Amino acid sequence: MINVPELFGSMVFNEHVMRERLPRDIFKALQNTMKTGKAISSEVADVIANTMKDWAIEKGATHYTHWFQPMTGVTAEKHDSFIQPADGGVIMNFSGKQLIKGEPDASSFPSGGLRSTFEARGYTAWDPTSYAFVKDSVLYIPTAFISYSGQVLDKKTPLLRSMDALNKAALRVLKLFGKTPSRVTPAVGPEQEYFLIPRELYKQRPDLIITGRTLFGARPPKGQELDDHYFGHIKTRVLEYMEDLDKELWKLGILAKTRHNEVAPAQHELAPIYSTVNIATDHNQLTMAVMRKVAKKHDLVCLLHEKPFAGVNGSGKHNNWSMSTSDGENLLEPGKDLKNNLQFMLFLAATIKAVDEHQDLLRISVASAGNDHRLGANEAPPAIISMFLGDEITDLLETLAADREYSNHVGNKLSTGVDSVPIIYEDTTDRNRTSPFAFTGNKFEFRSLGSSLNIACPNIMINAAVADVLNGFASTLEKVAPEDFKSAVLALIKKEYVAHRRIVFNGDNYSDAWKEEAARRGLLNLKSTPEALALYDTPQNVAMFKRLKIYTDEEVRARKDILLENYCKIINIEALTMYDITIKQILPAAVRFSTELADNVAKLTALGVEVSAQRETLGSVASLITAIYRSAQKLSDIQIEVKNEQDLQKSADLCYSKVFATMQELRTHCDMLETLMPKDLWPFPTYGDLLLYV
Repeated sequence: MINVPELFGSMVFNEHVMRERLPRDIFKALQNTMKTGKAISSEVADVIANTMKDWAIEKGATHYTHWFQPMTGVTAEKHDSFIQPADGGVIMNFSGKQLIKGEPDASSFPSGGLRSTFEARGYTAWDPTSYAFVKDSVLYIPTAFISYSGQVLDKKTPLLRSMDALNKAALRVLKLFGKTPSRVTPAVGPEQEYFLIPRELYKQRPDLIITGRTLFGARPPKGQELDDHYFGHIKTRVLEYMEDLDKELWKLGILAKTRHNEVAPAQHELAPIYSTVNIATDHNQLTMAVMRKVAKKHDLVCLLHEKPFAGVNGSGKHNNWSMSTSDGENLLEPGKDLKNNLQFMLFLAATIKAVDEHQDLLRISVASAGNDHRLGANEAPPAIISMFLGDEITDLLETLAADREYSNHVGNKLSTGVDSVPIIYEDTTDRNRTSPFAFTGNKFEFRSLGSSLNIACPNIMINAAVADVLNGFASTLEKVAPEDFKSAVLALIKKEYVAHRRIVFNGDNYSDAWKEEAARRGLLNLKSTPEALALYDTPQNVAMFKRLKIYTDEEVRARKDILLENYCKIINIEALTMYDITIKQILPAAVRFSTELADNVAKLTALGVEVSAQRETLGSVASLITAIYRSAQKLSDIQIEVKNEQDLQKSADLCYSKVFATMQELRTHCDMLETLMPKDLWPFPTYGDLLLYV
């Protein structure tokens, strides 16, 4: 029996450890830095570093690493030992200078032209707002990553900048309401979906090993049609994995809360309690790494690709975003007297305007080759960005827009009709599972994120867009006389809602009718990653990022180029893998089967046996072999065309319109062939094997 409170955070250099081990004045100085951003002196850093080192060694650490998040979407680390020569031996040493700044080089990471490989010097800088931790005998220190000239090369730095921008803008607005908290912080709780499959079967699927998804696979007789896996009984092997996963995450201070089976066979979900955005981002990156590691102990493989299997639901990562003050007030909490809660309504109006004006950035923030399989596929929100507010809040805004009187909605009683079951009351808003950006009571759930995504980018976009609007609101209201403040706020809320109400949709986002309605409203429908990324560096977007000091012009364009290049590389790797498997495994197996079948037909015909069914099967297999070969050669030819295109945007467009389309064509033929061939001749495990036998 584990003691969870004792286990939780046991490998984290957290506030409890710091309060216990650091001198009081040092602890206060660090707390001040974490709250205000004030720089730490070298003397304070030395004490913290030495204390951190001693604690880490007690936890079994021999090395430390500056843990950072380059623009690859995953984390990076370089381990240095604590040893230092002394009198023919060594001592364990770690200085404040080593804590605060590292020089990992890391010149081969994508930079979008911000630096060249020969410009090797890059710096990591300690982020004291995210706790250090020990894992695998290494002290991990969360850090930012910048170039020698100070340009941003990672995802953490702009995230921290966006948090600062939101904080400053929100404080300006709150001051007008007579409130003076020291800080406003965005928080998020990212739900994480994933698949578990047997490792022995995974090793037999080169497409899974190389690309993270199955490039071939006919649907099994049973998939998710019966909805019996969703929230169903968790199988023993999976439950044992989940139990170990929780323990490892709890040690690292990660607030893993909920676990359950998801919709698709072999699919599951883990949900944490919310925390500040930068910590939640670090924790989610760490969670994905721990998920994969723990799976190995159970002879399983954890798949985090957005669409590892066709024909069943893919995996997402729902981003539950809110804003709270240092005084503990949630700025997205409607309260009991909704119609008189002007502060909530103003922050809500700011979010509505932000989402409408920056639909492109929200869509861009979740764009990837993997996520293109999900968005709009009736399993995830569509590529069209819209907001769900629920009937009560929408009704309030509509009555305000129409200058009508509003009466507070009283939650209806909900009874089961069973006397022994208590009566419950409905919430302020329902949950619209089809909406990309849904209000869920006191937060917004951005549901479009893919399961493998680093959540930094979506939260940078949300923070920035809302901060920019709040600054505009503050500039308007700061000119208003105190006696006119309430009427001015109401007028501003009305004006902005009327101007941006097109983004609000409470209906079924999966329906074709909504796509037509969204087009009439003038909403963007960016169906693919290349189409979305084309809008990244519009003058409006660049101006906002510069205004908020999150990105420079060059940093915006670098990120666009990195994402375009990454998309092209992923599609190219998938296409090459597909071609290789087709030529070396599928076609030889098909030829072997057709040869055996032809021999049997000849023997049976000689015996006078009726073989029309066998001849028909042989003809189908022969036709498919021809179609597969032609599609494979077509795919190879198109890749040459893409390779010769020098413009990144055009190259990405070709990858989507031609390469991906031809891959789908090739897959269709191969999947049809699988349904005709004996299982023992098919060269790798089928969907039935992978999905139904964990």
